[in-house]
Amino acid sequence: QVQLVESGGGLVQPGGSLRLSCAASGSIRNIDHMAWYRQAPGKQRELVAAITSGGSTNYAASVKGRFTVSRDNAKNTVYLQMNSLKPEDTAVYYCKLRQILERGRVYDYWGQGTQVTVSS
Repeated sequence: QVQLVESGGGLVQPGGSLRLSCAASGSIRNIDHMAWYRQAPGKQRELVAAITSGGSTNYAASVKGRFTVSRDNAKNTVYLQMNSLKPEDTAVYYCKLRQILERGRVYDYWGQGTQVTVSS
């Protein structure tokens, strides 16, 4: 089917930057959108940023102006550029691909997650 592999996480100081990558492989077809989520310990998983097949983007209020989601269709890869990082950004970041199925149904594929730690 579809496999997603995230990379680029790590330890960064407050105010620093990281770029996450999500490479998709397999039977990639009928993609509605791809998105980045994050989950901190003891908290619910939350949407960080999304990019649709048409190229429209959406961001959580907490990251708007600091994060940028983009894609490289030739490489089947989505990126999350994270600037001006704050300790509250510390979380496991997950990539999600939403595939459109028949009869209006959808299926979500998830990556394994990559750890982002913002600390001095």
